[in-house]
Amino acid sequence: MAERIYSVDAMRIVAMVPIVLIHTDPFQGYSLYGNMFNFATKTTARFAVPFFFLTAGYFFALKTTSRDPTRYFVARAKRITSLYVFGLALAAPVFFIGALVRARLSGRNVVDSALGTLAGFLSPVELLYYGTSVSEILWFLPALLFSFAFVYAFVRTNRTALLLPAALCLHAVGLLGASYTMFVDVPFEIRDALFFGVFYTSLGYTVYARDWRPTAEASGRYLVLTVCFALAQLGELSLLGYVVPGEPFGQSVYAPSYAITTALLSLSLFLFLLSRPDLGSSTRLPRWGKYAVGIYVTHPAVLYVLQGVHDALTAAGYAVGETVAWHLALTPATFFGALAVYLTAHELGIIDIDGSHVPRVPRLRNAGSE
Repeated sequence: MAERIYSVDAMRIVAMVPIVLIHTDPFQGYSLYGNMFNFATKTTARFAVPFFFLTAGYFFALKTTSRDPTRYFVARAKRITSLYVFGLALAAPVFFIGALVRARLSGRNVVDSALGTLAGFLSPVELLYYGTSVSEILWFLPALLFSFAFVYAFVRTNRTALLLPAALCLHAVGLLGASYTMFVDVPFEIRDALFFGVFYTSLGYTVYARDWRPTAEASGRYLVLTVCFALAQLGELSLLGYVVPGEPFGQSVYAPSYAITTALLSLSLFLFLLSRPDLGSSTRLPRWGKYAVGIYVTHPAVLYVLQGVHDALTAAGYAVGETVAWHLALTPATFFGALAVYLTAHELGIIDIDGSHVPRVPRLRNAGSE
């Protein structure tokens, strides 16, 4: 199979929409039907983050099967780290200023709030491993880095046959701590590399390493399976969030996490994309795929600003959160606002979309120097 898979490249930018949607919570609290809509959309959107882990693992195998895995791992580690640094550098000032403003408006001590916020930002475990010290949204990047390291360790020691079984065992613990909490209380955070990212990255690696090459003739079956598993996931999370606890459906929104059917949905979608590698090749979506990660790292700050606007308008007597227009506009405003910030940072020379994302002082351009 060719290294360029247009369908996967296109899905990168498409999958960013449900990721942003998860964080913008459209129609949550708007009405009973609004809560039901919010639950359905957030549940269905859960395929998006696993898709990115699957893709990362798949291309790790593709790029290293007949090449030096160390060189590829180091290159990916540098890029992920630079993206994380960029995300922190953008979000930290915005969140810090927001914390000070909120402290001032609520009558709390601004200095104490500043020191507490900084201490939270610099918490070593949350900063370096969980990726939640500044914004919980940024957890994906450290999780991806450590997931790569886990896979690399198995590849380097020629233990790839054990990779997926080991990752599956760890993920089972993660599912118990995330969704099946009625069976056991897992006393630690499980939305991380070890209990989540490692499994999907290993699964993507295994798809390529085991020479799983879905054909175009099978694409229809994979598409049907994707739809069926999406409905099954909706049912599974409905049971876990409402039926088992005995909660009335739609009165409040159960924040869906990842479940057993999430893996089946994500894998069937990924196999469908592999079976149709030229899907989207005639559109601009594959070229826009490289912007997906940029939207991811910039949208926490953009969303925080938009939420601040919401709070300011509400305090001024304009209940925009109770309007359909606000709920319809927030997701696209966050998505395209994040894209605009990302492209602007590139145009100003602060980052290089095709290279390092570690922020740097823009080079001054002298129009008359040439």
